[in-house]
Amino acid sequence: MSALEEYAFELLSPEAKSGEATLKVRLLDRRIAKTVADALIFASRLDMAPDGMPTMTGKLRPEASTEPGVYAFRANLSMEGRWRLSLAAKVPGETGTVQDQLSLKAVE
Repeated sequence: MSALEEYAFELLSPEAKSGEATLKVRLLDRRIAKTVADALIFASRLDMAPDGMPTMTGKLRPEASTEPGVYAFRANLSMEGRWRLSLAAKVPGETGTVQDQLSLKAVE
């Protein structure tokens, strides 16, 4: 198992209100059970692939976070249902890219 496979993103809340929402995730190093505070997230995508609509995308932009190891995004969850958040990050000291896909549910 490569070192990159030991990293995983985790949603702080699996549900969010439909419409404008703030999504918060943390990046964990599972080897030491600690968050990674200085990763560079360079790719992100929000779509409804879990509900069979991968072309239905939502706007997503990074937001400042006051918590170390927590990364925040302002999202437009335009309709209720299941959404997929895809992220890619560079972790200092590691070669390669950490990639992960998280599912969340937009509710009324």
